Amino acid sequence: MLLPERSECNRAIAVRRSPWFRTILLLGLIWGAALPGRADGAALRFAHGVGGRVGHHTVREGDSLIELARRYGVGYNEIAAANPGVDPFVPAAGTRITIPGRRLLPDAPPGEGLVVNLAEMRLYYLHPLPGSRIETFPVGIGDEGWETPTGSYRIVEKIVAPAWHVPASIRARKPELPETVPPGPDNPLGGYALRLSLGTVLIHGTNRPFGIGRRVSHGCLRLYPEDIEELFRKVRVGTRVTIVRQPVKAAAVNGRVLVEIHRDGVDDPELEALDLLEGKGLLARVDLAKLKAAVSAGSGMPVDVTGE
Repeated sequence: MLLPERSECNRAIAVRRSPWFRTILLLGLIWGAALPGRADGAALRFAHGVGGRVGHHTVREGDSLIELARRYGVGYNEIAAANPGVDPFVPAAGTRITIPGRRLLPDAPPGEGLVVNLAEMRLYYLHPLPGSRIETFPVGIGDEGWETPTGSYRIVEKIVAPAWHVPASIRARKPELPETVPPGPDNPLGGYALRLSLGTVLIHGTNRPFGIGRRVSHGCLRLYPEDIEELFRKVRVGTRVTIVRQPVKAAAVNGRVLVEIHRDGVDDPELEALDLLEGKGLLARVDLAKLKAAVSAGSGMPVDVTGE
């Protein structure tokens, strides 16, 4: 099954739901409801910029990190970084897996909207009501050469059951493909899509959930099917979408300095961390040996680097 090219995003269209599509959707909802419950859910309470908690799972026969990532609402990148040395496809039964559910908020403009941090492959939904929990979902992002652009945009359209118009470049290589792939299990856009004011990019579902937490798209942002359905219900046309790339995050929490390192191809994450901490006025409170260890580990989870 082919991945869509970037130009597919701005050529998606809404189609009327047929009885056939409603049957497919119903089966998908039944299947999604059968997924094991997520440990923390998508909604987290953040205080001083940190929220959530780290969980654990003991591997049973037949488990894989890819399946566990979806079960617990994280991306493949996150669960792999948190469990170095563990075979992602056939982890040994009895292995204690860390579920990276605690995280720092990325730096972004205040107020309602979506914030996507490409470096951690995660989307945050800041609700319009003060004091609301912040919902957060893992995403798949643009592959090398098809990078998802950073910047500030708006949601301009909400599309149910988008059809994929196969780009000419793909059909030239695979002439057996149809010009249009209708809604259904072979459609790489999934059941819902949010079009951004940058016309070539959509936030959409996927028929390949194992790609969440990976560089797999041609510029679009992909969510697990159950996550895009949840997000689609809540966001409105006009909602702000801020896309950033922040491989290092930092915050002062209850007198402690926390850093979160994502090794997203950055040349020198230690230098990035030092610059960020200095800019936040936190560097003098940091144990540089602890910081160096956090950078080396690159676990993608908040780490206390406070100097004693």
